[in-house]
Amino acid sequence: MTSPDFLRGKKILVVGNPHVASKEWIASLADVADITIRERADDVVSALKHERYDLVISEQGDFLALERAAAATQASAALEMLGQGVCITDERGELLYANAMMRAYPPELLRQVCQSCQRALLAIQKAPANETGGTPHPAHRFPLAADNDQYFEITATPLLDSHHRHSQIVAVVWDVTRARRLQKRVDAIDLAGRELVEIGTETARGLSIEDRIRLLEQSVYDYLQNLLHFSHFAVLLIDKKAERLEFVLQHGMSERISNYRLKVAPEGSGISGYVASTGRSYICGDIARDPLYLEGLEAAKSSLTVPLRLGDKIVGVFNIESEQLNAFNEEDRQFAEILARYIAIALATLELLVVERFQTTSLLADDVSSEIAGPLNDIVTEAATLKEEYIGNDDLRRRLDAICDNVATIKRSIREVAQPKGGILGRRDEAPAVDPLLAGKRVLVADDEEIIRETIAGVLSKRGAEVDTAADGAEAIALFCSGPGYDLVLADIKMPHKNGYEIFAAVKDRSPATPVVLMTGFGYDPNHSIVRARREGLAGVLFKPFKVDQLMADLRRALTAHAGTPAQG
Repeated sequence: MTSPDFLRGKKILVVGNPHVASKEWIASLADVADITIRERADDVVSALKHERYDLVISEQGDFLALERAAAATQASAALEMLGQGVCITDERGELLYANAMMRAYPPELLRQVCQSCQRALLAIQKAPANETGGTPHPAHRFPLAADNDQYFEITATPLLDSHHRHSQIVAVVWDVTRARRLQKRVDAIDLAGRELVEIGTETARGLSIEDRIRLLEQSVYDYLQNLLHFSHFAVLLIDKKAERLEFVLQHGMSERISNYRLKVAPEGSGISGYVASTGRSYICGDIARDPLYLEGLEAAKSSLTVPLRLGDKIVGVFNIESEQLNAFNEEDRQFAEILARYIAIALATLELLVVERFQTTSLLADDVSSEIAGPLNDIVTEAATLKEEYIGNDDLRRRLDAICDNVATIKRSIREVAQPKGGILGRRDEAPAVDPLLAGKRVLVADDEEIIRETIAGVLSKRGAEVDTAADGAEAIALFCSGPGYDLVLADIKMPHKNGYEIFAAVKDRSPATPVVLMTGFGYDPNHSIVRARREGLAGVLFKPFKVDQLMADLRRALTAHAGTPAQG
């Protein structure tokens, strides 16, 4: 029998028993082709799996068996490749089958799975007949907690045997450890966030506003380190008037960040400006390759910046930096966004709390008569609000002029009422004693509200101090730089020309030992001067309105802390 030339050099697989394989035509094919003979279906499937054949020869009956074996093999292969563990157990809890993933689990976990499946199968078998009725039973789903903080979810389905009994159960075991850990992490961040918000509520009412800000900064650091495993961060708020970002809280960042003038813009103000203007979070995997990055952490390699959202408004940004390349992933971004929302709420709560409790009255409320204190409080509060919200409105300027006239009139009334009785503040029936700490000390008082300047100057003069006053920040800096030297500077934060922080910086630059105390009544820290100055040696903060006792206590504390260090001029 001659073999056809077209089969020359081909690989042929012959399926069948020895009777078929011994036929003469098979022998003739062997002269020109590479012949492989396989009798068992499993061997045939294995051969097809590992070799490539040009032709398969089989009798019809053998081919049908081969098809069934191939289907079974494909199903088994699919089970072996599944990313979940699959097993079959019997009513004794014996493991009858396990796929590759299941076999890879520790023996103790396999034992726990088998026991859980056995309990589920026994429960099904004990169910009343009308609940099963010899029909397939629905799957059971239940959790399994293993060692090493691992979590699994098991979906177990009972199998009917030839006697219509549920004698086996097939289980799919899902490893849900990552999902469960994520949920626990989210819960922890949620709890941390609620604790942050409580810093700004009456829960912390025993703390001063400055102490609450310090506590908030420390709490953000603790939560960031414990929950996200990072420790370098900065929180920046948007100054709406200046349309720029101001640093409020920070930990572990470079000193140069305080010199940045970041605008709320997608270009020219770093990643923080981009996030603040677009509201989009930004992961910088390698700062050396990202032109948007501006140095925050001196040894930074990567950063994550997310917006601070208050409702539907962007109020600032939360920036986290790492000394590792590509330290942040999408999961970190999601958690940082959650934490950032709570930080925004905490900061807003602090500001609202201070505005509510200390809204500016331009009034030192000690023993001023109730007939005068009320109207002056209302008038100046209205003026301050209008100045904040509607600067540049011509109609409003005329209204502000009238308000200023009213203030001047009331100020004269205060003088007339107060002077015959010994002054506005303190006891009216006796002059205050000279304070040994203040006696002979030169004090510079800066505030754009005349009544504040005059009242504080009067209080300090009667206690032995030599007081100079300034009506704005530029005048205060000029006096300090040209004067013979001051032992203490007391300045309002919000003033024309130069603000309180700029006065503080000028004083520290010329005379580092001179203590500076800042005053504010426009929220906890409108330009975030307190937080910045506190890190640089601020001696104290007074929140308006304050009493004489508060004023004197803070000034004594500032002078005592700097005692022994001579002032310079």
